Order: sequence, then C-alpha cells, then structure tokens
Amino acid sequence: MQNRVKENYAISGSFVFFLIGVPQAAAVIMNFQSLVIGDAGQDAWISIILAGLSLHLIIWMVYKMLGNPAKDVIDIHRSIFGKFLGNAVSLLLVGYYFLMALFYFRAYIEIVQVWVFPTFRTWALAGILIGMIYYVVSGGFRIVTGFSFFYMALIPMLALLYLPFRQGNFHYLLPVLNHSFIELLEGSRSSCFIFFGLEALLIYFPFLKLPEKSVKWAHFSILFTTIKYLLLMMITLMYFSQGLLKHTLWPTLAMSKIIELSFIARFEYIYIFMWLMIIIPTVCIPIWCCTRIMKRVAALKPRLSLPLVLAALFIVALSFKERTQIDALDKFINELGFYFIFAYIPLLFIIASVAFKLKSNVK
Repeated sequence: MQNRVKENYAISGSFVFFLIGVPQAAAVIMNFQSLVIGDAGQDAWISIILAGLSLHLIIWMVYKMLGNPAKDVIDIHRSIFGKFLGNAVSLLLVGYYFLMALFYFRAYIEIVQVWVFPTFRTWALAGILIGMIYYVVSGGFRIVTGFSFFYMALIPMLALLYLPFRQGNFHYLLPVLNHSFIELLEGSRSSCFIFFGLEALLIYFPFLKLPEKSVKWAHFSILFTTIKYLLLMMITLMYFSQGLLKHTLWPTLAMSKIIELSFIARFEYIYIFMWLMIIIPTVCIPIWCCTRIMKRVAALKPRLSLPLVLAALFIVALSFKERTQIDALDKFINELGFYFIFAYIPLLFIIASVAFKLKSNVK
C-alpha cells in the first residue's frame, strides 16, 4: 500500500467534477453526432441517456473498490496479482493513457489544420502544444487540476447553440422509439467515447481529500455530461437531416458557422481556439497518469519520464498524416476505451471484491 498523499499535494473533492468533465468536452464534442446516429437514427438521444446512466454504476464501482482506505489501481493490482505481476499489469496502463492523450492531441491538431490553418505544418503545431503540456504537467497534479477549471468555458460556448436550435425542425426527432432496444444499446456503445476521462480517477484517487465525500461530484459530472450531449444531439438532429448529418464530419462546428457577429466573420474560429483551453488539460491528465504510474512502479521520477512521454507523443502524432489513419486511430481508441470502462473496470471490481472478502475471512 502506498503512503498517504501529503496534504499539500491533495485537492478538494469538488474538483473531481472538472477532472472527469473536461476530457468529456474535448475534440469529440465536434463530431460525435455523426458517429452515434448510425445505429439509433433519430433516437440517438435516447442512446446517450442509456450510456450516461450506465456510467453512474461504473463510478460507484470505482469508489467502492478504491475507498477505505484511499488507494489507486496500482495497489489493487498488487493486492490481487502480487507485486511483480501487478506491476506488469499496471505498466500496461501507461500504454492506455498514452493512447488516450494521443487521441485528443491528434484530433485537435486535425481540426486546426482543416478549419483554420490548412498549410500549418503538423510538427510546428504539435511542438507548440507539447511545450504547453510540459509546462502544465511539470507543475504537478494541483496545477493540472487548476487548468481543468477551464471546463467552465464550455457553458457560454454551448449557450450560443441556441441560434441553430431556433432554426431547427422538431419533426426531425420523430417518430420517437422507432428503433429496437438492441439498436438503442448499439447506439449507446457507439456514444461511450464521449464519456472517456473518468478512467484517470483510478490513478489520482488518493489525491482526493475525503474521497468518500467527493463521490457526489463525480456523479454530478457524469450527469452534466449526459445532459450536455443530450441537448447537443437533439439540437443537431433538429438542424440536420439524417442523410446530411451522416456526411458531415464536424457537425458542431458546422452549426456554429451560422452565428454572425458584426466584428467577426468566422465565428467557428472562436470555438476552435477557446477549445484549446479544454484540450490542454484533457491531454495533461492522461500524460500525468503515465508519469505517476512510472514513478510508482519503476521509481522513474517525473522530471525524467515526462520528457520521454512527450517526445513519444510528438513522434507518434507526426506518423498520422492521412485522414484514413486518423479515422482508424479513432475507431481503435473507441473500442479500447469501451472495453476498458465496461469490461476491465467491472471485472477488476469483482475480482477485488472477492479477494478482499477472502482475505478478511482468513483474518
């Protein structure tokens, strides 16, 4: 069991709301709609509700598994599999969190290149973002947590979607429940990637002050994300026909183009650059998780592991040059994240519960 995190490194439990929520508002909010309607059509908003409800059960499992006393998933692995095998399993999570960081990192670079600077070299933009990420993560977990507060920038940005809502057609949502329950579940599976981000809770759980009292903030974060994507999906379905939506790569940005102000002609630029404040902490959280795991398992200090992880992120991001490659990465991450959240976490919860119960009976 690891030593208790020092008080000056711990954070208030209310910040869980931002730490879970900010990755769930990253680049996927720009294009999730066209991915979800493939299975559930105009009932896609129901699939989002089902996915959101299932995440509350996952949150309960995580808090039940890691609480009393507070520990992280590395301690769970060691308790179940032993120190050597447990550390090996924990090191695999470095790859998972790295891929998550790559997923958000490369998606934002693509959006900037397509919508704003088509001739901007990938290495130059990636280098600028890497420098910002290094500055944040090198400051420690409290600094990463502080940057996650930019999640609140999402509220005024989404409020402006009232304009496409006014031009929407409510009849595009009809008929309701025109798909089978299996199709709705398939839609829920397709939409689970919008809830990625709660997995980092497995690593930073010991940094929470009074973690048992922070569980309400975790549930509030999932609830807010569900409502956010529910409303955005309904507005999108009202604004686009399904035929057009299936061929629209970034529907949220497309809707923002109708917003006209006297002092700016391309309002979607505001969306993209304000989203930078959300993307930075979104990438920083899994990168910090990578350095934390390597420190706990391999005794590699963050000042050494962080440059290595960011150098790997820079190199790997440059290897994705074609849209087909980025699309393949997105599909792979969606599958990987789905099985991590809905298979790995429940399975680990069951094994840990049985193991701890057996140990208590032996004592």
